[in-house]
Amino acid sequence: MHKLIPALRSWFQTELGQELLAAERAQVERLLPTLFGYHLLQLGIDSQICLYDSSPVLHKFIVAPALELGLGQNSVIAANEELPLERNSLDVVVLHHVLDFAQSPHQVLREAARVLRPGGHLLVIGFNPLSLWGLYSRLCRRRTEVPWCGHFISHWRLSDWLSLVELVEVKLITDFFLPPMASGKWRQRFSALERYARPGRSHHGAFSLMVARKDVVGMTPIQPEWRRRKLISLPIPEQTARGKHCCENREVR
Repeated sequence: MHKLIPALRSWFQTELGQELLAAERAQVERLLPTLFGYHLLQLGIDSQICLYDSSPVLHKFIVAPALELGLGQNSVIAANEELPLERNSLDVVVLHHVLDFAQSPHQVLREAARVLRPGGHLLVIGFNPLSLWGLYSRLCRRRTEVPWCGHFISHWRLSDWLSLVELVEVKLITDFFLPPMASGKWRQRFSALERYARPGRSHHGAFSLMVARKDVVGMTPIQPEWRRRKLISLPIPEQTARGKHCCENREVR
């Protein structure tokens, strides 16, 4: 995926890419305020795209594959397939088109499930194969170009993958029903599709946003050699003085 990052970054800066990103951001901003915790991680195709501003989580950071100019202080340099984070340490994980372009999407999903704590939530954003975009990706002659070279993982396949890592699907949203036309004038001619195919009424939007929850602690896998290195230990909030005082009062009673 590292080789595709410059091309993906350029594509998301186009007019069509910006419209799609705005629709994705709007859906994520509706969901994140309802998800609470202490630690949030975003894995994406571009470290300069931040989707978690609306989240109430205190500690939010991005994993970037390489050091680059403009990288924020809340960034960790690591591969998406090998996260240097402790098991069951995160409350929310956001995957932004990572599975679409990863060489091993199963491994990325396993890592996301590993670092997610029981009761935590996973948000998976990806291209929807059951859409005009999915149809175009199968018929167009530019299947070697981004974003049409992506995996376009179906809802049923992703659901199966989630069950293997003991995650339960909570919600599925699809949005952005305009065709993948570079011309803004031509897209406006199909604007009626946006009005009639609103999110929640149709599952044929250009992208899908699946929310999953880790309800149980997953099985402990055999640790590979790379996992023996020192992992990043995230801080655990300590009990406040007020809470401690209340607890002491209860014991006295």
